[in-house]
Amino acid sequence: MINKKSKIYVAGHKGLIGSAILRKLKFEKYSNLLFRTKKQLDLTNQLDTYKFLKKNRPDAVIIAAAKVGGINANNTLKAEFIYENLAIQNNLIHGSYKAGVKNLIFLGSSCVYPKKCKQPIKEKYLLSGYLEKTNEPYAIAKIAGINLCSSYNYQYGLNYKCLMPCNSYGINDNYDPNSSHFLPALIRKIIQAIKNKKDYIEIWGSGKPLREVIISDDVADACIFFLKKKTKESLINIGSGIEKSVNDYAKFIMKYLQLKLKIKNKNNSLDGTPRKLLDCSLAKKYGWKARVSLKDGIGFATNDFIEKYIQKKVK
Repeated sequence: MINKKSKIYVAGHKGLIGSAILRKLKFEKYSNLLFRTKKQLDLTNQLDTYKFLKKNRPDAVIIAAAKVGGINANNTLKAEFIYENLAIQNNLIHGSYKAGVKNLIFLGSSCVYPKKCKQPIKEKYLLSGYLEKTNEPYAIAKIAGINLCSSYNYQYGLNYKCLMPCNSYGINDNYDPNSSHFLPALIRKIIQAIKNKKDYIEIWGSGKPLREVIISDDVADACIFFLKKKTKESLINIGSGIEKSVNDYAKFIMKYLQLKLKIKNKNNSLDGTPRKLLDCSLAKKYGWKARVSLKDGIGFATNDFIEKYIQKKVK
């Protein structure tokens, strides 16, 4: 049973979700936390990963480490996205099993579901249709991770769970213009437009696709909640129910910042999946739900960007 003294290894503790998990664990007074930077431990190296897990023997592992990015990065770096994610998750999941780890959380993404999936998306819809081509390699890697966890649970009686969050954002996000997800990209574009005295922003795609978003702090809360929970299912959706079009998110951010800019959409081929609203009734059945409002979440995220990139004059 996981408690405040359990040794918990957070893989990917520097990233958006991993850093939120680490903050949450420290806030809740978990005192035996384990983490390594990429320089200290290359998770794509099987032998090094196995040695680390065998030596430290954590009581639980949370896999927030992954090769991630927005639609443009997924579409242009397909080889890196499938190879690195398969390597990281295979090494950590099998390595955890070999090291005797009974409890594990594997983080995936709502993009594992088919492009033309019935809405809202239930966990049982996995593998029921074709994937969105722009992020197919990433999705296939994550689907393999889901199957790996469920197979190990079935064969070895483990407590390995796969949480599938919708589009995540928040403190410590990636704001790189070429590899970021859509929401941090919007925050950057809007704030930099004002800084550069422009009266418009450009948005990739038509701006019409609908997206559900969740702040990283709520995902972190779900990870810790389900780490301590026994469930029959190994796959659980994690969403907020907050859904808007890409253009409407841009307008929401502008309204929050009390700004008004024109929106110019370009390259409709980068629209991706038309809609990805998750059915989170299973998570709610076990007693978990998202708590942070979009207004509060945008406040945290925009303040984080301004502090790190504007006030420090980092372009």
